Amino acid sequence: MWTKAALSLPLVVGAIAPLEAYCEVYMSELKATAVLFPGFEFEKSISTLSAEDQNTIKNFSGEKVRSKLATIWRAASGEWVFIDRVLGKHEYITYAVGIGHDGKVKGIEILEYRESYGHQVRAEKWRAQFVGKDKTAPLTLDQDIKNISGATLSSAHISGGVRRVLHTYELLKHRA
Repeated sequence: MWTKAALSLPLVVGAIAPLEAYCEVYMSELKATAVLFPGFEFEKSISTLSAEDQNTIKNFSGEKVRSKLATIWRAASGEWVFIDRVLGKHEYITYAVGIGHDGKVKGIEILEYRESYGHQVRAEKWRAQFVGKDKTAPLTLDQDIKNISGATLSSAHISGGVRRVLHTYELLKHRA
């Protein structure tokens, strides 16, 4: 005869499979500043974006601002490096965007990649497409940024993230 306690025990069906996590760390924030702007000295700061700031950035970039905090490394000569993250397919991709004093992208670097596939966005040739772009560039797949088969979501989300970062820079540069 079954007792009340026996009936309340959970039933486990099937095999228990281990969960796999993947994260590749390629470089630190400080290393990214040195790669993007060799020989420059940077100082790190965190800027808080108000709700109004977030709406302004979203309206101009077309991208939702997911954090009210912007991590920025600034050089005295006017160069900025934003540390940002976007969602790949399931996990976050942390990347750096170097912006020159002219408001144009000088380069992007992938700092951490947590997806098990789609890492082709680290390819120098793909990242080079962003160099020279500013807030007026569409930064849209198959328009001015080439897609990578097998990394479509990572490609699209990084492109949108860079577009958002450029508009964040435009908003914050007058406050520095």
